[in-house]
Amino acid sequence: MKLHYGLDDLKDIDFMAILPIILPIIIVGTILVLIAFIDLYRYRKTRENIRIWIMIILFANTLGPILYFAIGRKDGEKFETRD
Repeated sequence: MKLHYGLDDLKDIDFMAILPIILPIIIVGTILVLIAFIDLYRYRKTRENIRIWIMIILFANTLGPILYFAIGRKDGEKFETRD
C-alpha cells in the first residue's frame, strides 16, 4: 500500500468521473455564500458583528452561510423597529 502520492499520480485520476458528484456541491455552496452576503448587506444597519460574519461566511464555505442563517439573522431582529 502506497502512503505517499506525488504530483505524477494526479494524472492517473479520472476527474470527469467525480465531476458530477463535486459540481453540485460547489454550486450549492456558492449560491449559499451569495445569498448570505446579499442578506448581510441588505440588513447591515441592524446586524451586529458584520466583519466577523463576513469572515465566517467566506472561510467556512458551506457551513458558514448555514450558521449565518441559523444564528446571525437572529441578532438583528431585536433591533428592528415595528411601525
